[in-house]
Formats: sequence, C-alpha cells, structure tokens
Amino acid sequence: MRRILLTLKQALLSSILVFGLMIFISLSGLFMVVQQPSYATTLEELKLIPPEYKPTPQEKIDRAYERNEAAGFREEQREEAYEQAIKDGKSLNTMEKAYERNVKAEKAQNPPESFGEKAKEVIEKVTGK
Repeated sequence: MRRILLTLKQALLSSILVFGLMIFISLSGLFMVVQQPSYATTLEELKLIPPEYKPTPQEKIDRAYERNEAAGFREEQREEAYEQAIKDGKSLNTMEKAYERNVKAEKAQNPPESFGEKAKEVIEKVTGK
C-alpha cells in the first residue's frame, strides 16, 4: 500500500512539474517584445517632409536617377506611359487606337505558338480585319 502511495505521489509531482513548466513557457512567450518593422524611415525623417508636399513628375524622375540609373529609366517609362494614357483617354477614337497598340505590343511580347492562333492570323490577313 505504501508503495502505491509513493508511486501516486511521484506521478502527481511529476505531472504538476510538467504542467508548471508548460505554464511558464506560455507566459514567457506572452512577454516577448517583437520589434516592429521600421519601413526604412524614422519619425524625425517623416517630420522633415510635410504631408501636403506632392513632388512633380520631374522631381520623381530626378530622385529615381539619384538612386540608380535603372530606377530613373523605369520612372521615365512609367511617366511616359501615364502621359500616353491621358492622351488616349481624351476620345473614343484614340482609345481604340490605344487598344490596338496594346494588342500589338502584347503579341510582340508573346508571339502565338499554337496552330489555331496562327490560322486565325492568316484568316484575319486574308479577310482584311
């Protein structure tokens, strides 16, 4: 009988110890502080640029070129595409031309590979559409 009580006591103590360790680990995880991302700026830098400041397209391009030449080139292309989209949006006729230009550019980037698409192109050429 004494042996059974000692075994039960030992099992109870070990289960209490395991349960206590689990609680300790859980609570220690709650108190860990994770550093938030800084997004590459500080509060002082944010205060230097007023929120109402909107740079002109040329200032954006210049700033991109200061970073590196490829970024400046991409910014110029983006600005040209934006200006072209504004021009194309003026009337329905120019929108149709812009659509045709975009379709041609898409076909130039992704040439048709299947037999069905090639047949469609031949039919369009023959019928004149």
